[in-house]
Amino acid sequence: MTSQIDLAAAAREHLPAGVADTWLSLLRPGIRLIIDGDGDGNGPAVGYLGGEPELPDDVAWPVWEGHGPLSFIASVDCAALPLVASEMGLPVDGRLLFFYFDGQYDDGDAMVFASDPESQAGARVVYVPAGEASARRATPEGIEPYKRIRLASRAVPTAPSYDHPVLHDAFGTGFSQAAEPEHPLRRQEFCSAISCGEGPLHQLGGYASPVQGDVEYEVAQAALGGSVDWQDPALASEASRWLLLAQFDSDDNANMMWGDVGMLYWLIRPDDLAARRFDRAMFTWQCC
Repeated sequence: MTSQIDLAAAAREHLPAGVADTWLSLLRPGIRLIIDGDGDGNGPAVGYLGGEPELPDDVAWPVWEGHGPLSFIASVDCAALPLVASEMGLPVDGRLLFFYFDGQYDDGDAMVFASDPESQAGARVVYVPAGEASARRATPEGIEPYKRIRLASRAVPTAPSYDHPVLHDAFGTGFSQAAEPEHPLRRQEFCSAISCGEGPLHQLGGYASPVQGDVEYEVAQAALGGSVDWQDPALASEASRWLLLAQFDSDDNANMMWGDVGMLYWLIRPDDLAARRFDRAMFTWQCC
């Protein structure tokens, strides 16, 4: 269970007034997905981790061609989400289901990496519109389902991470580490004050909680073909076009462990989100 951080108070305490005002203007709403029953969520259950998904008869279980079936990660009932979901561009009804090739089927021989665009087939988002009849689908032979855990939700403000593209846009070239390594946003006391603390940090929308570097740059690499130099301005430009759709943390409650206490991320462009083109979402993952 994670405590809610007062980001405004942290900014006012640790940042110069002008920097605080600009930084606070960049905050985005997110929806934290919390284990139902721990007293930290609001309203009814909004979905679940693990178990067996409910799929329409005409929707095949996602498979990475040549490698095997993906594992089911989570399902979210969009109609049960907090009202802020519509402001974030998320569907107001229907369900979002997330699948990932986690290495069970082939004992870790094939892996999904943003640096390998062809491997994106190993992660999938399935949107089931409201009103479509669905039934619980058995997990394919060769993979074991994760433990089913009900999820509640809580709307939270989220902040851009250490080197997020919006920080460069807002604070200019002087924000680069080479130009100003001691920028107030990078000072240890401020970073500690806004730290999310212990997980699991399952979330829809808002800013991602990267385990390593900013995930937007990783999916931008994949979107541009996987061979763009990290210093190329085209990469930063492409990174700014992606929004977090969902992140799912390692979670002992559901027997989920992504590498060394890592996290799974799906990102999407705003126009694809608006058009419900969830098949165009891109995936990356990070671990310690």
